[in-house]
Formats: sequence, C-alpha cells, structure tokens
Amino acid sequence: MEFSSTLPLHRPLLGILTMDDPAELFRGNRSNFIDLIRTGAEMGVSVCVVTVKDLKPGHKKIIGYTYDSASKQWSQQIIGIPRVLYNRIPQREDEADPEVQRTLQAILRQPQVRIFNPTFFNKWSLFEWLNKAKTTARYIPATRKLTASHELESLLKLYPSVYMKPISGKAGKGIMKAERYVGKLDRKTEYALSVQETKGSVVYKYPKFSQLWAKIKEEIGREEYIAQQGISIVKYKKRPFDLRLLVQKNYKGEWDVTGIGARLAGKMSITTHVPRGGSIDDPEKLLAAAFGPEGTKRILGRARKAALAIARQVEKKSGHMLGEMSMDMGVDVHGGIWFFEANSKPMKFDEPQIRKKSLERIVQYSLYLIRTNQAKTGGMPAGNPNS
Repeated sequence: MEFSSTLPLHRPLLGILTMDDPAELFRGNRSNFIDLIRTGAEMGVSVCVVTVKDLKPGHKKIIGYTYDSASKQWSQQIIGIPRVLYNRIPQREDEADPEVQRTLQAILRQPQVRIFNPTFFNKWSLFEWLNKAKTTARYIPATRKLTASHELESLLKLYPSVYMKPISGKAGKGIMKAERYVGKLDRKTEYALSVQETKGSVVYKYPKFSQLWAKIKEEIGREEYIAQQGISIVKYKKRPFDLRLLVQKNYKGEWDVTGIGARLAGKMSITTHVPRGGSIDDPEKLLAAAFGPEGTKRILGRARKAALAIARQVEKKSGHMLGEMSMDMGVDVHGGIWFFEANSKPMKFDEPQIRKKSLERIVQYSLYLIRTNQAKTGGMPAGNPNS
C-alpha cells in the first residue's frame, strides 16, 4: 500500500527519535524507519522521524520527517509533539552528549509524552542487575570488571577460558578470549589469546601470564572491559552457535518473546556476530542435531522463560520504561541456558516472520502507551498540531 507524506491528523502519532545530519536531514537506518512507517500506516498509526535537535519539549509544534512511498521521498512536516517516542539514537556517543541528555531528561519529565528505551545498556550494569535476583542469577556466567590482572588470573584458575568484552561494545567488536592449557612438551601451564578481527580471529600464545596480560592491556587501551567465564556452548558441525531472542512488549504492555533466531560462528571467529563472519541459521535445526526434537522443544521453552525473567529484571533495575530488547543466549553441551548480552536498540532480525511481528509489536505497544496515558492525563489525540 502507498501512504501519503501528509500525516492524517486524526491518527495517533509515533515518533522515531534520532540525531540530525546536516547533509542527510537525519541519521539512522532509513530502511528500518520506512518499514516502521509502512507498518504504522497499515495499523492506523502515523509514524514520523523526529530529531533531538528539532524536538522542543516546551513547544506544541515541531518539525518531523515523513516518507512518501509513491515518490520514494522524505519531506519535512510541521507536527504536534508525538505522544510516544521510540528511541533509535544510533550511537552511544550521541546519547551521552550533554545537550542530548538535557532534551531526553526534559521529555522524561513530560507526563503527556512517553519514551521507551531511553538509553543504551552498559554491560557491567546488566550483569550486576541480573545477579541480584534469584530468577535471573542462574543464567549468568561468572563476570568481573577487568580493572587489573588479578581479576583475569583468578577467573583463569577457575575456568579454562575467559571472554573479555568492552562494556560499551556492539556487534562483537573488541571481544577477546583468553585460554589456559597445559603445554605438550614440559606440561607447564601456557596461555593463548584470541583477538576478534573483522571476519575472524588472530591467536597469540604465551608461556607466562604476565606476557598474556601485557598483550591484553595493549589491546584494551583505555576502554572499559568485563571478563567473563567461558561456556562450552553446543556446536553444529564443529562450529559454535548461540540463540538470538527478540523480547518486546505487546498490545497489553506485557513482555513477550517475539521470536528466536540462531547465529552460527564463522570458521575462524570467536563470536557468532554476523558482522564478524557469523551466519543466520534455524535454531530448531541446530539444536535438534545435538539434543533431538524433544530436547530442542525443552531448551527453547527454557530460553523463553529465561528471556522474560531477564527482561523484567533489567527494566526494574534500569528505572526506565522499556519496550524491547534483543538477547544473546548460549546453550551448553548439557542443555543449560546462559545469558551473554542484551541490546536496548536491537538490529533488525532478518528472519521474515520475526521481522514482521517485531514491527507490529512496536506499533501495538505504542498504541497501548497512548491509550493508557490518555486515560491518565485526559490528553488530546496524539499528533494534532492544533492541540
């Protein structure tokens, strides 16, 4: 279906929040935005792009960007303040900017505007939050903040491998794996360090821990890292894989699992991330090869249960209203579920059925927020610039 670049005034208005761009009007994944605009149009919701720069919390009218599918053109339009804002600010550095923070805090104080997922997650905070609840602590690998050599050394004494991840990393960038093993000749403890590159990893070997630590310090630089127990995750044709779950709130405002995908590691990669050489695959096929159909059904059920418990705990501890998150989970060789990572700004899932449902859920949850907020505030219809 085609949709007009002029927003109908009677429809609820959802704003996709992003950063301005002098050359391109705004930044972000345009195809993602167009998909959401199209889904909104099909569901009776007007969706437009709003930049932090144009968002004036005290004003009744602001500039929004609308898309016309017939001409394939973006255009500016004067709109009312959207009643719901979906935060897709693309970079942590943008979000941390003092001016951006001032605007976000001003929006959060406005009762008539609801914003969900107002901030990126910090990996260390996530593991701290999840370790504090019985419902989630069971899924968490041993994790420490990597501030000195003794944190890594003590973990390597307990576990044969330890992963190191940047606290503010994304898409597998900067991940390393340290391993302890016994040398073949002299039977002494030796160490290996795998450093993730663009499509594979480079392995360095050291006879002493001090040499391993010197290389790690060189790789880390000034960035903050966590160190985490390595898990013996299940493999398919000798390649490790993990599960990617999308958890979103539905039309009732309740957490639900939208879909589960799988990511198979590249042949020379220490992560399963697609930008690092990983590939998309069918979780049922991969799990069934190791656990059979009944085992697969049980594992996927446990993964769903874990994801919902984690989503609730993260939202509770973050102190913010969240509407979605993606999660990376590992399955060990015994069928145990392990939580590795969560992302408050999920990249789009390429599995068509998950993709379609994910877009619908964003619109459904936005409608839920508008409906419940209007009941509380007695607000005018969202998006009417004359309100």
